[in-house]
Amino acid sequence: MAAAEGASRFERGMSAGTAVSRLRRSGVVLLTAGILVAAAVAAVLAPWIAPADPDKVDIANRLRPPGWSQAGGPVRLFGTDQLGRDMLSRVIYGARVSLFVGLMSVFGAGGIGVALGVIAGFHGGRVDDVIMRVLDIQQSVPFLALAIAMVAVLGPGLQNIIIVLWIAGWTLYARIVRGETLSIREKEYVTAARALGTRNARILARHVLPNILSPILVIATFTFSHMIITEATLTFLGLGVQPPTATWGAMLSDGRNYMQVAWWLPTFPGLILVLVVVSANLLGDWIRDVLDPTLRQTL
Repeated sequence: MAAAEGASRFERGMSAGTAVSRLRRSGVVLLTAGILVAAAVAAVLAPWIAPADPDKVDIANRLRPPGWSQAGGPVRLFGTDQLGRDMLSRVIYGARVSLFVGLMSVFGAGGIGVALGVIAGFHGGRVDDVIMRVLDIQQSVPFLALAIAMVAVLGPGLQNIIIVLWIAGWTLYARIVRGETLSIREKEYVTAARALGTRNARILARHVLPNILSPILVIATFTFSHMIITEATLTFLGLGVQPPTATWGAMLSDGRNYMQVAWWLPTFPGLILVLVVVSANLLGDWIRDVLDPTLRQTL
């Protein structure tokens, strides 16, 4: 009886601990999703919610601290920069560039990587060898170094940045998708479909692609934040989106020269950048746990 009662208490304790863990995890997921949704809404509605023109220069009111308000004018919640431009407006407009680059890079690099990974894994042979050797060569070069070299060749600019991230970012998708495809093509239902004379295109569309969507979604969530960081890094180095376009990387680059006298210049864009990247990573971690059958019991 004592042993049974102890076991029952232990199970109740474990159940309560699991419930608390789920509640905390749900709260984190809601918070991170809320941050990403807020950033997306701000980016889409920037022309309507930004308090001022992000490129309007006002030298007379340069380097004003957060909360400053000119007589009869609006309050500058994030202050002004070295040219008197409203920092809150520039941060809001910067979200448009960062999120656009992140999404376009994920779709482009993901499309290239998934296509090549499926082709390599499904067909095998020389096609697989060629794709994987190209992948190995590219992965031998650090991602950021490759991106910098390509931007130096193509030139700076939003369009070129996206193209560079497509070319530099497809390898992770291709390697993982190839491995998943190699496993799926040996399954009984694929063998049965082949025995019935089903064409390869139909097998890919009906049996292979639906079963590799989960890892693709997880990779896309993680690489989204990576692409945002890469764009900000290249812009910080002067190789990305060029002035006067408001971007978080450019604001960080400009603000580093004024950290002693205007702490808010690098602080606000840097804080927003960190919040968006960390939120995307936490959301990706949650999606991975949900889609992984071996981890569902702990959610």
